[in-house]
Parts: sequence; C-alpha cells; structure tokens
Amino acid sequence: MAERKPTGGIERFLEEMLFRSRWLLAPFYFGLALSLAVLLIKFGAELLHLITHSFTSTESDVIVGVLTLVDLALTGSLLIIVIFSGYENFVSKLDHSNHDDRPEWMGTIDFSALKLKLLSSVVAISGIQLLRQFMSISPLTPEREKEIFWMIVIHIVFVISSVLLALSDRISVHAKGAKNVEGEH
Repeated sequence: MAERKPTGGIERFLEEMLFRSRWLLAPFYFGLALSLAVLLIKFGAELLHLITHSFTSTESDVIVGVLTLVDLALTGSLLIIVIFSGYENFVSKLDHSNHDDRPEWMGTIDFSALKLKLLSSVVAISGIQLLRQFMSISPLTPEREKEIFWMIVIHIVFVISSVLLALSDRISVHAKGAKNVEGEH
C-alpha cells in the first residue's frame, strides 16, 4: 500500500467538509421515519374500513382489503430497512447493542444486501398489487386489459432486475474471494 503524502490545509479542510457532508442525509432518514406515521394512519383507516364492511363485503373484497394491509405492512418494513441500513451505511453507526429487542439484522446489512432487500420488497409489493388487480377484475374492458398487461410487464421487469442484481452480487463476491485466495499464495 502506498504511503499518503501529508496534505495541505485547504485539502484537509475540503476532505473534512466532504466527510461531514454525510450528515446532510440524516434529515432524509428522519423524514422517512415520519412517513411511517403516515403509513400507520393509512393502515388504520384501511383496517377500520375492512372491519366495518366485513359483513357486507364479498370474499374478493375482503381478500383485496387484507392484501392492502399486507402491502402497507411490507412498505413499512421496507422503510425500516432503508432507514436503519441507510443511516448506518452512509451517516453513522447506531449503538443499540444493549437493547433486548434489537433486530438481529441491524448492523449486518451492507449496501449490497440493502439493494437486494430493497428490490425483494419491491417485487413483493408489486406482486401484491398485481394480485389485488386480479382479484378485483370485474368487467374486463380493453383499457383495463391494457393496464393489467403493463402491470405484469413492470412486475416481470422488477423480478428480472432483482435476479440479475443478485447474480451480479454473487459473481462479485466470488471474484473477490478468488482474488483474495490468489493474493495469499
């Protein structure tokens, strides 16, 4: 490894400012945390609607209502993963190791794993949206058919993208492992 030359005052100042600029991301993560409250309000409204209409709704309506709740829960879980992992990867470490209820995955998700979890959640949410559309198909008009077609295409793109990302990450990990093994010999 090459030794680094002593830096001048201006360069040191610029590097320090760049390093500290990561804190500009903190309000983004705080805003995402506040958006969980918005999701909770929407979840509560959907749950109340489902409960109050459960005796008069059809089976399909109840299933669509439950899928809506699952969709909102998955979105909330996705937000938690993005908030914690993003903050820890890009801003600062969270020191909650003493908490009894600390999730096991906290502190272990790197940027690559975050991308995979994010895409997996997007695929799951997209799949639920698609299932909701299928459950609520009544008269199939040409416009509705076109809308569902494009939802299927978008879902397939999400699935293919996540598979390709997982494959590229796996290839990258194997390439790094092979490089480290070669460096040891």
